[in-house]
Amino acid sequence: MSEAFDWDILHRPSAMAMVRGQLGFSWMVLSGRLARLTDEQYFWRPSSEALTVVRRHYAGQFRSLGSGEWVAQWPDEPDHRGPRTIAWLIAHLTETFFERWEWTFGPSRQGRADITLHGNAQDAVAWLTYWVETWQQAIAALDEDEVMTVGLSQANELDASEPFGHVVLRLNRELIHHGSEIMTLQDLYAEAA
Repeated sequence: MSEAFDWDILHRPSAMAMVRGQLGFSWMVLSGRLARLTDEQYFWRPSSEALTVVRRHYAGQFRSLGSGEWVAQWPDEPDHRGPRTIAWLIAHLTETFFERWEWTFGPSRQGRADITLHGNAQDAVAWLTYWVETWQQAIAALDEDEVMTVGLSQANELDASEPFGHVVLRLNRELIHHGSEIMTLQDLYAEAA
């Protein structure tokens, strides 16, 4: 389970402390909600068109993201606006944190398609928790100067061309954005049940 939020970080006057505080607080809120996630909520489809996580042979018209039996349905167009399930959102966050860690602090061998996804809420939440907390620990170990290093992350062309602090802020935004979607879907599921 997630570690408690480091409230002392709010008194550290640095840009990286603010970035880490934003990530830590946002994760504390989301992980608290995910601790109560059921399999029914995890797979609930707000519409029949919603992207989700399925067994590989049920991926349908979509590309498959993931290396095992369970894969995320991945649309061809980058700006796909269709609805998504909590399962899909958790898979997306997991592959995002995994890939950034792998290509910044790890051996730089695996990509997002190599991620293992899960067919139940408990394992999926545990896997997301692992990657978010691994990412948090890695960025906490950086010196302030390293945060301005261009190309510290080699996950993609954008990461390689910008100061690393921008990568961290982008991942914070992903967690906040998709975390909000997850919590909204939990609320909608409760109203629909």
